[in-house]
Amino acid sequence: MIVYIPFILTGVFLFLFLLEKFVPLRSVKHSLKWRLWINFCVTALAFAINAVLVQPPTRFIMQWTNQLSLGLTHVVELPAAVEFAIAFLLMDLTFYYWHRANHRFSFLWRFHNVHHIDPDMDVSTAFRFHFVEIALSTGFRIFQIALIGVSTGTFAVYELIYLGNTLFHHSNVYLPVEVERLLNIVLVTPRMHGIHHSQVQDETNSNYSVIFPWWDRLHHTLHLNIPSSEITIGIPAYSDADDNKLQNLLIMPFQKQRDYWHRSEQSIVEGKENVC
Repeated sequence: MIVYIPFILTGVFLFLFLLEKFVPLRSVKHSLKWRLWINFCVTALAFAINAVLVQPPTRFIMQWTNQLSLGLTHVVELPAAVEFAIAFLLMDLTFYYWHRANHRFSFLWRFHNVHHIDPDMDVSTAFRFHFVEIALSTGFRIFQIALIGVSTGTFAVYELIYLGNTLFHHSNVYLPVEVERLLNIVLVTPRMHGIHHSQVQDETNSNYSVIFPWWDRLHHTLHLNIPSSEITIGIPAYSDADDNKLQNLLIMPFQKQRDYWHRSEQSIVEGKENVC
C-alpha cells in the first residue's frame, strides 16, 4: 500500500487545488504562480530529506519493534481491530505533541516558522516545511514508533490519512459552515486550521491537531470562534515579500530572529472574538 501513497496524494492535491480555485474560503492576496514555485521548492527539499533521513530509520525501528513485540500495543494481546485503533489514535496524539513542541520551543519554532510565514494558505502550503525541521523529526519518529509499536499496515494507513488530511485542512476550499461543523466533529477542517495560521499569536498557538480535533478539545487548545474573513494569514514580523524568497526561507532559521508578533512598525496584530 505504501507504494501507492504518492499517487493517491497527488490525486488529492490536484482535486483540492482545482476546487479551491472555484470555491475559495479566503480571498487570495498574493501571486499564486510565485507562491507555487516557492512552495514546490521548499516541499521538494523537505521530501528529499524525509526520504533520505527519516524513512530508513523509521522502517528499521518498525521492523525491530514488531519482531521483538515491543511498544504499547504489544503489552497486552488484543484483537487486531482494537490494536489498529489504539495504534492509530496514539500516532495522531503523539503528532499533536510534536506539533505543539514546534511552537513551544524556540529552537524548533525558528524552523517551523518557515511553514507559517506563507502569506496565503492553500493546499500548496501543506508540506512546505524547512528541511531542518524534517531532519529534526527523525528523532521524534524513532521515539514514536518505538513507543507505540505500530505495525507496517497500520503505519501505512495512518500515513495516508495523515498526509491526505494535511492537504485537506491546509486547502483554501470553501465548505458550508453546517457541513464543516459536522466534519469538524471527527476531522480537522480548513476553517479550523486556518485559525492556526493566523497572525494573532493566541490563535496561532491553538488547533495543533492533524487528523482528529479531539486532542485540542482534550488539552483546551481548541479555538473555533474566528470567522475566516477576519483571519490574516502569516507571521507579522515576516510579512515582507522578500521574506518569502526561496533563499531567505532557507537561511532564515539560522539568522537572528525578529519579534515574531510585531509588524515592522511595531504594531501587534489583534484578534477579534467572533463566532464563525
